[in-house]
Amino acid sequence: MNVAEIVGKTLAELGVAQAFGVVGSGNFDVTNALRAHGVPFVATRHEAGAATMADAYGRMSGRVALVSLHQGCGLTNAMTGITEAAKARTPMIVLTADTPGSAVLANFRIDQDSAVIAVGATSERVHSAETAVADTVRAYRTAVHERRTVVLNLPLDVQAAPAVPATFSPVEPLLPMRPNRKAVEDLAAMIEQAQRPVFIAGRGARGAAKELRELAAKTGALLATTAVAHGLFHDDPWSLGISGGFSSSLAADLITEADLVVGWGSAFTKWTTRRGKLLTGTTAQVDIGGQAHQPVDLVVQGDAGQTAQDVTELVTVREGYRSDSVQSRLAAGPGWPVPDLSTDTHIDPRELTARLDELLPRDRLVSVDSGNFMGYPSAYLSVPDEFGYCMTQSFQSIGLGLFTAIGAALARPDRLPVAAVGDGGFMMSIAELETVVRLKLPMVIVVYNDSAYGAEIHHFGHDADLSTVVFPDPGIAEIARGFGCAALTVHGVGDLDGVAEWVDGPRDRPLLIDAKIASDGGSWWLAEAFG
Repeated sequence: MNVAEIVGKTLAELGVAQAFGVVGSGNFDVTNALRAHGVPFVATRHEAGAATMADAYGRMSGRVALVSLHQGCGLTNAMTGITEAAKARTPMIVLTADTPGSAVLANFRIDQDSAVIAVGATSERVHSAETAVADTVRAYRTAVHERRTVVLNLPLDVQAAPAVPATFSPVEPLLPMRPNRKAVEDLAAMIEQAQRPVFIAGRGARGAAKELRELAAKTGALLATTAVAHGLFHDDPWSLGISGGFSSSLAADLITEADLVVGWGSAFTKWTTRRGKLLTGTTAQVDIGGQAHQPVDLVVQGDAGQTAQDVTELVTVREGYRSDSVQSRLAAGPGWPVPDLSTDTHIDPRELTARLDELLPRDRLVSVDSGNFMGYPSAYLSVPDEFGYCMTQSFQSIGLGLFTAIGAALARPDRLPVAAVGDGGFMMSIAELETVVRLKLPMVIVVYNDSAYGAEIHHFGHDADLSTVVFPDPGIAEIARGFGCAALTVHGVGDLDGVAEWVDGPRDRPLLIDAKIASDGGSWWLAEAFG
């Protein structure tokens, strides 16, 4: 056994759940070692796809996924996906080959450590045959315990050296962090004094739905989530849905009227708070680390579920914000705009998404790309829980949506995977359509097609020269059929009848919906984002 093989064996024994990558000469042996020791591997068509698939797999499974890369260009091809994972603090291993230290003139040579650190990931290295196992364990422990995306560099000369066996202990997840008692008492007092409390749960609270519901029910708090925690309170009658840019007008009004907003595992980003405009009263943040993006009156360092449980013991039963009048407002519905934009040739994106919500099975996993369209699937496609929605948008890159859907689908094979993408982002990622077909994923891919980069169209206005962001229609449905997909071209609601036929059929190949969407003049969330 050489070092490449013992590194693969060690990672498998540590618990890597799934690997993705593009295999070249530099990572051939280590990838086969992973596979030989039981780690499933998906060969992707591009390294950018591999990195985001691994990120999405980790988010939806709660387990560590891995990306396997060639040295140099393999790493740089994956860098956008690595940056996204690093910004989202996804525990993930990026296993990349590296040129030997003596190969100073090698074509593949770059300063990989500096490149990785520049995008916010953690750089680790297998230094020698003697330290290979310890170096690998250290990288894995950093990923799990510090919630980091760790790039483990594996130089070619070290890979080829004879392995030196070594024992190691399992890396167990950290126990939930219990908050300071004084901080718990302060938070309990704030909630007791509030007449209209609202709880906003973020990604850091995705395992704390039960505890937060109990505390909210006792204190009369309304419930909301950030976009990445969408679905956490999906069936709660006092849930407002997503807080921020994707909020309904009713949700935005009720959050603005709150006299206390508590963020649970949320950084209170400008997207969640509409640049702070939703926070008009007292604020508190509960998190295990990370700075709030908006000013807060109280910071509690602790696990969201443990903190909620401790606070529940100290507060009394109150009506709070759960009054009859608020119940009536919620019962009247979220107040989405009435769809009225459809033409003879283009469908209103709201009408499209609402109809898909009726046609698709409820046990679904919706993955959303970035673009002018992205609020429609986020707002109009219901999801069964927090594992029904995945959005890789910490870096705000378009083109990651299809990759995200593949990783999420493999993490949750019990759900129908739905990829919601714009035509621009889809064309960026189209190579991985072959991966979807090859894996026989029963995926629905909805392309919100306005033949443009819609956000730029609406941001810069129609008086500008928009020729650089407007494109001819390439025939996306025809291209998808060429890859082996079933495909529909949609101009109106009646064209969606084929969706029901696909759902009722064997689902033995993915379905792509090329939806020609009507212009909305700039989505409500985009108008909010650009001010």
